[in-house]
Amino acid sequence: MNTTPSIVASRLGQVKPSASIAAKAKADALRAAGRTIVDFTVGEPDFPTPKHIVEAGVRALGEGHTRYVASAGTPALRKAIIGKLQRENGLAYELPEVVVGSGAKHIIFNAFTASLNAGDEVVIPAPYWVSYPEMVLINGGVPKIVDCPADTGFKLTPAALEAAITPRTRWLVLNSPNNPTGAVYSEEELRGLGEVLLKHPQVWVMTDEIYEHFIYGGARHCCILNTTPALRPRTLVINGVSKAYAMTGWRIGYGAGPAELVKAITLLITQSTTCATAAAQAAAAEALNGPQECVSEAAKLFEGRRDRQARQLSAIDGIACDLPPGAFYVFASVAGLIGRTTPSGTVLRTDQDVASYFIEQAGVVTIDGTSYGLSPYLRFSFATATSEIDRGCQAIAAAVAELRKP
Repeated sequence: MNTTPSIVASRLGQVKPSASIAAKAKADALRAAGRTIVDFTVGEPDFPTPKHIVEAGVRALGEGHTRYVASAGTPALRKAIIGKLQRENGLAYELPEVVVGSGAKHIIFNAFTASLNAGDEVVIPAPYWVSYPEMVLINGGVPKIVDCPADTGFKLTPAALEAAITPRTRWLVLNSPNNPTGAVYSEEELRGLGEVLLKHPQVWVMTDEIYEHFIYGGARHCCILNTTPALRPRTLVINGVSKAYAMTGWRIGYGAGPAELVKAITLLITQSTTCATAAAQAAAAEALNGPQECVSEAAKLFEGRRDRQARQLSAIDGIACDLPPGAFYVFASVAGLIGRTTPSGTVLRTDQDVASYFIEQAGVVTIDGTSYGLSPYLRFSFATATSEIDRGCQAIAAAVAELRKP
């Protein structure tokens, strides 16, 4: 009998693995086992990084950019970020207010590490990106989950925000366009949230805008600092190059905010990763400074895929979804499938059951809404080829046709 005490910290007992990464691993494992799989879990563009960006990275390697650089990021990339934020978002920052990390996720995690004391609360609207609550828990905070159902457009209302804030509230996390729903906050909606926040000076705002360039129809991206500039001394803007420029594997993200917080995040980087990769930072600078047609072309491509996937899913009995105004996911209700019985006699009782059924019966991997804080839904990524969208939706339709209604 092994009596050696566990080396694992007790706080990790309440932290769940990333549902999106676990689903992707499931798809990969099934393929490796010989199954034909359609993967609707992917949270990354399916096309390569644009050529001019890759060439900038290769050129940087050839020029000797293979060593440590400043922990806050190279001056060239931070200047490119400042220029981007001014040009595209109307936000003015200086070098000490910008920090580069190994992905936007890295900056978010370090921001929580730098700012949360035990018991501090973080308001997180649900549906949420799966990692927000877990990163809060890892850092000793308390996720304060606020349900934002479909009848609110999956968005936080001022009244719901006001009700969630307590003297222990440290942060509000905003994600627009949203993962998993694609919800986009309007200027009016952000202004309403800003008015509430102005009454609570202890609450900081973390605005995650990683999907900002993927906006469809009449939607328009806006930052809460555009509507409520008085929040600037307590707002951290999160962004990166992963989604817009198909650079997920380059691992470059950034934060812009008050110098005190940026300095604390940089301190953590000095004691952990030291710096983001030098050549990747050179490529990211080219992404932000160079031609932007690749971004608009990607957005147009995704909009067509969105329409195609949403149309086919909505035609399936028991599945309902609206056209998401942003990001590259359809968040579809599967409430109409709950209670139906599979050919093997199993009753589908949750969205997790539905997701499992689609894997086994249709060979289609999705992510359940429970993992995002709202059920019964499934998240379908349309960051994949139209042929895969068609094949997956057809397989789901055939699987649903096999279900027996109550």
